[in-house]
Amino acid sequence: MVQASSNLLLVAFFFYLASTIFFAVSITGKKFKDKHGEEKNKAALLGYITAVLGLLSATGYFIVRWIAVEHAPVSNMFEYTTFLGICLSLAFVIVYPIYKVNLFGLFTMPVVMLIIAYASMFPGDVQPLIPALQTNWLTIHVITTAIGQGILALGFAGGLLYLIRVIDFSKKSNKVKGVEFILFCVLSTVAYILIGIGFNAAGYEAEFHYINENDFEAEMTYFMPALIGPNEGELLTEDRFSPLVSTPAIIRSNDLNTVVWSIIGGLILYYGLRLILRKPLGGAMQPLVKSVNPRTVDEISYRAIAIGFPIFTLGGLIFAMIWAQIAWTRFWGWDPKEVWALITFLFYAAYLHLRLSKGWHGERSAWLCVIGFALIMFNLIFVNLVIAGLHSYA
Repeated sequence: MVQASSNLLLVAFFFYLASTIFFAVSITGKKFKDKHGEEKNKAALLGYITAVLGLLSATGYFIVRWIAVEHAPVSNMFEYTTFLGICLSLAFVIVYPIYKVNLFGLFTMPVVMLIIAYASMFPGDVQPLIPALQTNWLTIHVITTAIGQGILALGFAGGLLYLIRVIDFSKKSNKVKGVEFILFCVLSTVAYILIGIGFNAAGYEAEFHYINENDFEAEMTYFMPALIGPNEGELLTEDRFSPLVSTPAIIRSNDLNTVVWSIIGGLILYYGLRLILRKPLGGAMQPLVKSVNPRTVDEISYRAIAIGFPIFTLGGLIFAMIWAQIAWTRFWGWDPKEVWALITFLFYAAYLHLRLSKGWHGERSAWLCVIGFALIMFNLIFVNLVIAGLHSYA
């Protein structure tokens, strides 16, 4: 059944890819008029249909894997990140019929695919749950958090679309640098996937003996050449790259090494595209979004955050604290994951306050949407993987 669930996820991925293509065609494709004289766009309709089919296939993956592993499939990085992508696609499928902004599909579906592709780089094997996760609170806390973050991710897509639509890329400014940095981060994720596939195909592995954060001897496996090595590390595999530097014990060096490789790959992709296009990437994309109504996109982003924020608060803070009290006999412990969840909560609370009380609409609101999702991804990728803590088992 695990293989069947994987096949369903693969089918979902290709439906999302088809949806992206159809929405891209809908921007420049021909429209036709129905018998009432209203313009229709067949490609946009097909884009939405394939997005729904992708969601149905992904939901099938989730249900089948749940049956196979006998617990909610959100207990590790592969399962959680995949579910986050599914939640984003669910949010899009609900919102699109209300506003029918085709470019929103072109911006959202690639993000869904990128999240699922990123998830596929983590081990997808079924493993028994550690005792701390053998509780119904795993389902309650993690699924609610992922749904909230998926809806908040829709706000990110809208915010990025808004910024590319309104910013003047013909002039050098901090705004242009900000958008370009966002696009660089996206390309770094693409680079991570491509580099991971390449080294995996080559069968690259390097074993290290090191001292962990508890001062115990342990072993660690690298799947990319070790630019950064573990604490007091000793390379055990012959004919492998020796690390340039080592890290403190609190840092999970193999994951930090992966982040460094992703940044290097992202720089190569970004400046390669800049060389080809001879302009900022946002400026190259801007002609495609000229037909977008900025007010509509701004409203979509705000509504997504207004809905996603209380759901995230419920799952990421309230349910998390209840579970922490049950598992560790304390509501709060300043674990890195807990701290960044609190930072994310405070940031989105500030966003809603500034939006409702101070009138922060439009461009300022869009920047906050983008920065908020950056906090979510930082928590998911860097804090979850690189910094050792009570949530490292994820």
